[in-house]
Amino acid sequence: MKFKFLHNNINVLDLKRSMEFYQKALGLKESRRKERPGFILVYLGDGGQTPHLLELTWLKDRTEPYNLGDNEIHLAFEADDFEAAHALHTEMGCICYENKEMGIYFIQDPDGYWLEVLPKRS
Repeated sequence: MKFKFLHNNINVLDLKRSMEFYQKALGLKESRRKERPGFILVYLGDGGQTPHLLELTWLKDRTEPYNLGDNEIHLAFEADDFEAAHALHTEMGCICYENKEMGIYFIQDPDGYWLEVLPKRS
């Protein structure tokens, strides 16, 4: 028996704002969506570089921000141009933690989720 990673899910409070953030900050684009009376699921992809998707779930009646607890989980992204990515995220004001010794940093999305950015591995 084999299993294959398909997607990670996060719940978002403002779907439009989150989609704009992920497009600008990480170049993720909508690959498909499912709309139901009480919610919308939007799957974002990296343009075919990997088959992995990020599923954004928007619950239409939700008005309170999500409790992320200690926010100890994160998604990681590899940047082909780390310096340009860092400059973009600095301009966007979304860098929330930086570890210069390790050569990595984290950005925070509109709902408070942390996303790790790493330089391209050689």
